[in-house]
Amino acid sequence: MRDFSQDHRWLSINTATVRKQRGADWPLLEILDACAARGIRAVAPWRDQVAAAGLDATARAIRSHGLELSGYCRGGMFTYTDAASRQAARDDNRRALDEACTLGAACLVLVVGGLPGALAGKAAHKDLASARAQVTEGIAALLDDARERRMPLAIEPLHPMYAADRACINTLEQALDVCDALDPPVPDGTGREARSGALGVAVDLYHVWWDPRLAQQIERAGRERLLAFHVCDWLTPTTDLLNDRGMMGDGVIDTPRIRALVEAQGFAGYSEVEIFSAANWWQRDGGEVLDTCIERHRRCV
Repeated sequence: MRDFSQDHRWLSINTATVRKQRGADWPLLEILDACAARGIRAVAPWRDQVAAAGLDATARAIRSHGLELSGYCRGGMFTYTDAASRQAARDDNRRALDEACTLGAACLVLVVGGLPGALAGKAAHKDLASARAQVTEGIAALLDDARERRMPLAIEPLHPMYAADRACINTLEQALDVCDALDPPVPDGTGREARSGALGVAVDLYHVWWDPRLAQQIERAGRERLLAFHVCDWLTPTTDLLNDRGMMGDGVIDTPRIRALVEAQGFAGYSEVEIFSAANWWQRDGGEVLDTCIERHRRCV
């Protein structure tokens, strides 16, 4: 396993982590400046932040700072109620794909959606199997465009508490089942199977740390399917299931153990810090948060 204790070369900042400072929005271009000033080499911006800053301006800032993108957040939300909402989801995902390409992202992260209408407060139905079928259909439609643009798609399974409204793919096993169905491995001539790398998973510890089959599924994913690795911590107690993520080392997730599992499969990318924290970290100075991410990355990841 790589030694992170001496530097933060393999730290990436998901820009949601510092989207606010002292409760107010922190503009994306200023976040990029602050990351570059601290020698942080990679980021993962969110689409709404990019839209506020401007896609072209964001791309120029990323290039001028020499930053890499560990991922782009996010595509997905594939479920629908009618032909119009189905087409709207497909159009939006193609826009997300184009944005990811313009910014040079390593992958487009997919939060797949739950029961249609549930995120707005009124689910259209209770058929979770139907929602999952629509997700597979939507990823299949996007995958052809992604292959053409050479932009990998990373399915991010979300904790089961989000099954109704944000993501009906809730375990790494479910995500890999979709990968194998849409992008099946093929024999490589040596008795092994090869995967294209066009479709894989984002392993976010907040969502998967609890899974008793996690080690087995990380091994199943292998290097080609492991496209992103997101870190934070699960606090006890957690006061808000969406916006009370912890800084690494403040909770109960055994991050080094899981990173060891991922790296044993050949993953050698960034550890992307993604923290939603309305009552704590978003109330602090953004520079303090970044400095803490650097320190915890060296000590706790």
